[in-house]
Amino acid sequence: MEQRIRGARKTRGCLVGFVVAVLLLSVASAQLRYSISEEANEGTVVGNIAKDLGLDKNSLKERRFRIVSSGADSLFHVNENNGILYVSRKVDREEVCAQNSACLLNLKTVLENPLEIHYVAVEVLDTNDHSPIFPDEEIMLEISESVLPGVRFQLKSARDEDSGYFSVQQYKLNQNDHFRLEVKEKRGDGKIPILVVQKSLDRETAKSHSLILTALDGGKPPKLGNMNILINVLDVNDNAPVFTNDIYSVTLDENILEGTTVIQVNATDLDEGLNGDVVYSFSKSMNQNILNLFDINSLTGEITVKSSIDYEEKDEYEIEIQASDKGLAPLTTEKSVNIKIVDVNDNAPEIEVTSFSSSIPEDSRPGTTVALISVNDLDSGLNGKVICSITEDSPFVLTQSLQDKMYSLLTKSPLDREKESQYALTIIAKDAGNPSLSSEKTISVVVSDVNDNSPEFSHSPYTFYVTEANEPGASVFSVKAFDCDDNDNARISYHIVRDGSKDNKLASFLNINSESGDILALKSFDFETLKTFQFQVVATDSGSPSLSSNVTVNVFILDQNDNAPVILYPVSSNGSAEGVEEIPRNVNAGHLVTKVRAYDADIGYNGWLLFSLQEVTDHSLFGLDRYTGQIRTLRSFTETDEAEHRLVILVKDNGNVSLSATATVTVKVVEPKEAFAASDVKSAAKDDEDNNVTFYLMITLGSVSVLFLISIIVLIAMQCSKSTDYTSKYLQETNYDGTLCHSIQYRSGDKRYMLVGPRMSIGSTIVPGSHANTLVLPDRRRTSEEVGHI
Repeated sequence: MEQRIRGARKTRGCLVGFVVAVLLLSVASAQLRYSISEEANEGTVVGNIAKDLGLDKNSLKERRFRIVSSGADSLFHVNENNGILYVSRKVDREEVCAQNSACLLNLKTVLENPLEIHYVAVEVLDTNDHSPIFPDEEIMLEISESVLPGVRFQLKSARDEDSGYFSVQQYKLNQNDHFRLEVKEKRGDGKIPILVVQKSLDRETAKSHSLILTALDGGKPPKLGNMNILINVLDVNDNAPVFTNDIYSVTLDENILEGTTVIQVNATDLDEGLNGDVVYSFSKSMNQNILNLFDINSLTGEITVKSSIDYEEKDEYEIEIQASDKGLAPLTTEKSVNIKIVDVNDNAPEIEVTSFSSSIPEDSRPGTTVALISVNDLDSGLNGKVICSITEDSPFVLTQSLQDKMYSLLTKSPLDREKESQYALTIIAKDAGNPSLSSEKTISVVVSDVNDNSPEFSHSPYTFYVTEANEPGASVFSVKAFDCDDNDNARISYHIVRDGSKDNKLASFLNINSESGDILALKSFDFETLKTFQFQVVATDSGSPSLSSNVTVNVFILDQNDNAPVILYPVSSNGSAEGVEEIPRNVNAGHLVTKVRAYDADIGYNGWLLFSLQEVTDHSLFGLDRYTGQIRTLRSFTETDEAEHRLVILVKDNGNVSLSATATVTVKVVEPKEAFAASDVKSAAKDDEDNNVTFYLMITLGSVSVLFLISIIVLIAMQCSKSTDYTSKYLQETNYDGTLCHSIQYRSGDKRYMLVGPRMSIGSTIVPGSHANTLVLPDRRRTSEEVGHI
C-alpha cells in the first residue's frame, strides 16, 4: 500500500516539475529556493516570499497572492498579508519524495494585476527518522552439509526510507564459526549482503544455525534493522548407524516360550530422513541353525525366540546384528549380541547298567560286585548333580566309585536263596535341581543256588501202621523229604540202610522207590509173629558234593481178626470142647459151677472175647457171665429139676468179622454124698487137667512176655535216640481175669496209644484205620510248657 502511495506521489511530483518547466519557459519569473527539515511542525516559517521577491507587502492581498498548481500545496500555505510561506502540516520527506536523493518541492505563486508568477523551490531536508527494514523479519535457508567452504548465498537487502547518508550504509553478521558476510554494491539497489560458507557444515553436529543480519544507516547514532536467518543444514548420508550399547549380553532360560523377547537392540543414525531411518537384520554370515532359533523385528530391533531352545544342545549363542539406514547408498553397522542359555532342570537323570551279573551265588561274600551303574544328567550345576539310592531294604548297597557318576552295586550281607531267591532292585537317581527330577530303573538279581541244605524229612521219626497179612510187593507206606535248594541240589533219591545187623534184618524185606520214597514190603507180616520194627531211610540230594540226611521209620503191625478163639477149658478134643461138671443138689443160688476159659491170639477188639449160652436145658437154673465165662446157678435145685443139664457156650471175638468157638458143659446134679465121693476121684483128674491148662498158659504167657520184652528194648532204644516227645513206652496191664489177653501202651509225639484187650479205659477213643484195636488215651501228664502256663 505504501509503495502504491509512494508511486502516486512520485507521479505527482513529476507532473509538477513538468508544469513548472513550461511556465518557466513561457513566463519570465524569479525563482526562490528554501529548505526545511522534514518533520517540521505545522506553522513553521519556510521563508518570506514577498520580501525575497521585493514585493510590496501592502498590495499582496489586493493582488491575491497565492500558491497555485502545486502538488505540494497542501503542505504549504502563504500568508497573503505578509507574503510569508508557512508549513501547513508535517512534511514527511519519504512520503513526498520517496527515496530521491534530493527532495525539492516546487511551488508556483501568482500575483494578479499585474500577473506575476514566481516559482519557489522548497527542499525538504532528510532526517534520520527511519530504521533500515528487511523485507522479511526471518528467512530460512537450506544448505546441504556437503557444501564446500566458499559457497555464497545472496540475501535480500534492507531498505531505509531515509536517503543519502541516512540510508543503509553497512551490514553486520553475528559472530559464528561457519559463515561470514560480504557486501556487494549494486547500482540502483544499493548494498546487497552476501552470506558466505566459511567452514564445512555438519548436520550431525549442528543441524541448524541461527544468524542475525543487522543493517545500519549513517545516522549518529545509527539506526539499525535485524533479520533472523535460520539455516537448516540438509542431511547427507554420511553417518552409519551407531548402537546405543557397546556390549549386548543377556541370559535366557532354556525352553522359554516361543515369541518371548530376548533383548531389544537400538541403533541411532545422526542423519535424518531416510538417511537416519534404521532397519535391523541378522548378518548374512549367520548360521542357519541360529536363524531357526531367533527372529528380529526389522523396525524395533526386538530379538525374539522363534523355536525351542535347549541348553543341552548349546549353552551360548553369539548373534551378529546389522543396523542399516535407508539412504540411497545405505551405511551398515554390525554388533554382536551374546546370549547365554541358563540351564533349567528339564532332564531327568539317565540310569545305565554298564555291567550286570543277573545271577549271583548265594554263598557270595559281602562286598561282591553285582553291577556297575552309571548315571548321567544332561543338565548342569545342581540340576546335573545326581544322587543314587536303592529304596528296598535288601542285602545290597550302592557305593559311589572314584569315577564321577559311577556307582557299584554290592552285596552288604550274606545271601540265602532259600529265603529270597530273587530281588527286584529299584535304583532311584535324583538330581539336586529345584524342583528335583528323578528316574527309576529296576533290575532283577537272581540268587543262584548252592548246595547248602540237606534234605529234610517231613516227619522225624516216621510212624506207620501196617495191617498184617499185607500183599507182598505192594506199597505199604511212603516217606518224603524236601530240599530247600534248587534243581539238582534239590533232586532227592532215597535208599534204605541195610547194614546187616540183627536189629536191621527186616530191612532186607523192604524196598524203596528211589525217586518217590514209596516203600514196598516184599513179605507179608504176621502180627502174632511181629508186632513192630524200625529201619533207617537215607535221603540224598544230587548236588556236588551231595548232602544227605536219614530218618528212623517205626512200623507197627496192626492186628487182623485172623485167629478164632481157642477153648482152653473144657479141654478140647477132636476139635470140640466138652466137659462134665457134677454139683450137689443142695447148692445155693450163685454157686460157681465151672469157668469156661478161652484164648484168642489176636489183640484188641479182635481178641476181646464174649461168652454167651447157645443152648441150655433150663434157663432159670444157670447163668453165664458174658465177660468171664463163669457159669453159676441162678437158684437152688428142686426135686423136680432134672439131674443132668447140657450147656453149649459160644465164645466169639469182637472183630469186624467175628470168629467163634463153642464149648459144651454137661452139669450133673448128684446127691451130696455122691458128690463128695466123686470129688476125690475128680480131684486127681482135676489136678491133671489143671496141670495141662497151666502148661498151656505158661507157654502162651512166655510167648507174650518175649514179644513184650522185645518191644520194650526197641522202644528204649528209640527213646535214647529221640526226644521225649517221640519216645514210646510199653506197659503191660494186668490180664483180665477171665480171658487170657493183654494190652500195650506207647507214645508217639504228643499222643498216647494203647493196644487193648477186652477191657477199655474210660475216655479212650479208637484210632481210625487201626482195625479197632488201637485206642488214643487221654494224656494226664503235664508237660513243662503246660505247667509253665498254669
